[in-house]
Amino acid sequence: MSIWVIFKLLGSLALLMYGMKSMSESLQKLAGPQLRHVLSAVTTNRFTGLLTGVFVTAAVQSSTATTLLTVSFVNAGLLTLIQGISVIMGANIGTTVTAWIMSLGFSFNISDFIYPAFFIGIILTYMKKRRIIGDFLFGVAFLFLGLATLKETGFGLVEDPNASAAISTFFSHFSEQNFFNSLFFLIIGSVLTLCVQSSAAIMAITMILCSTGVLSLGQGVMLVLGENVGTTITANIVALGANTQARRAAFAHFLINVVGVIWVLSILPWFLKMVCNLVGYDMDSPDVSNVSVVLAGFHSAFNITNAFILIWLIPYIEKIVCYFIKAQKEDEEEDFRLRFITGGILSTAELSVLEARKELNHFADRTQRMFDLVQQLSKLKDEKEFTKLYSRIEKYENICDSMEIEIGNYLEEVMDGRLSADTKGTIQAMLREVSEIESIGDSCYNLARSFNHKSQEKGDFTPEQYEHIFNMFELANNALTQMIKVLITGQWNDAMQSFNIETEIDNYRNTLKHQNVIDVSNSLYNYQMGVYYMDIINECEKMGDYVVNVVEARTYTKEKKE
Repeated sequence: MSIWVIFKLLGSLALLMYGMKSMSESLQKLAGPQLRHVLSAVTTNRFTGLLTGVFVTAAVQSSTATTLLTVSFVNAGLLTLIQGISVIMGANIGTTVTAWIMSLGFSFNISDFIYPAFFIGIILTYMKKRRIIGDFLFGVAFLFLGLATLKETGFGLVEDPNASAAISTFFSHFSEQNFFNSLFFLIIGSVLTLCVQSSAAIMAITMILCSTGVLSLGQGVMLVLGENVGTTITANIVALGANTQARRAAFAHFLINVVGVIWVLSILPWFLKMVCNLVGYDMDSPDVSNVSVVLAGFHSAFNITNAFILIWLIPYIEKIVCYFIKAQKEDEEEDFRLRFITGGILSTAELSVLEARKELNHFADRTQRMFDLVQQLSKLKDEKEFTKLYSRIEKYENICDSMEIEIGNYLEEVMDGRLSADTKGTIQAMLREVSEIESIGDSCYNLARSFNHKSQEKGDFTPEQYEHIFNMFELANNALTQMIKVLITGQWNDAMQSFNIETEIDNYRNTLKHQNVIDVSNSLYNYQMGVYYMDIINECEKMGDYVVNVVEARTYTKEKKE
């Protein structure tokens, strides 16, 4: 085998992978914002989740994209773990469409399609409104060009006596049907898929090897099963940096496919015979021209049957992955999971508003926990511990941003329904509350940043400054506690206490502001420390204003109803 043939094989594989990537990205752009909406809104139970995974993956031609998006949704709390597992099962089925597309390349002369697709694609890419369709056609054309070149090179190798003899000699060592040879091809399929990061590319290679007679149908089937295992590892690698729920979703993907491979191996001869009968292929025939259809059929049958069996066991799969991937208390606190809004609007606006209200109260609890972390941060002197806690506060900031968006989007969807004037007023007030609570989270993060900036300086606050800061923190914490009480009760008497605390914060801030000028003038501390000090004091005062805004919005709606 010459070096030129090796480069031709690698180049055709690269073309195929690039075409698949380009086609998938174009389809995802065409799907656009609807993709996120479909995944978050349609997965109301495990069966709709399964169908969602099938259709989304078939639409974007990438199970990896669907799986990674699902893992990120579980990470963000937009999908529960059970919903995420069902979507992943559907993605396994949806990705089999790619195998059928490639099998078409072995059924007719695809070069008749390639060049017209390139020609139409280049025209569309210069049209602003049709550019994505042009990119899609380019992707399809590159996919089929890579497949055609791979096919041509593969058949060329078989026709070359020297190369054919070398390849046949190598694979003849594994021709005997036994456990170890089957395991070898299973592992090879997994490893190659992991290395190439494309099960479609390895599927194409498998079809070529089987269509040229280099591999038997049984060996090709083992490679296909290996590809199903290998494709799950990508999501697990990506999920390493995510939260506990995301790691569990990725591990569930691996577990589902491994369990599927185990049960299908136990009945492989009968299962493969059933697939051959369905596609009209004679296993005893020497003709291998239609073996690509058998492989595509086996891929589909395996994933459909596996999903049908395991969809009833999803609650048990959840328990297993939770057993193996345990969450620390800290991780559970910092997982962004909407607890009360589970996707989809409830049957009545009143119930939807009630769920949103519960979620909003939970949001307020989160911000107070974030403020507790800031108070802990203010007392830390150890640099390593300080950095670790500061990172946790940054995570809380991201959680606050995500919660604001998701609760706000949910309330907007509820607003689109037929509502009474009172309910509309309630939702409008809740939208204001969401925005103000997120601003409290921003204030907490700003406080942490001020302490971080101060820690990078050589100086430190004086004991008197720390005393004043802690006093202000106590007032701010009281304000947050009272705000949460108002959110729960909506009572005007509780609201009045919030206003009184805010007045105390304002007065204390004014006193400290005046005292800071005197202390800097008397050189009790340098000007820069005075700036950081007043940044913290002023941010606490802003937080008090945000608290009052939340209280006003809550009591206003309560007053109107009464």
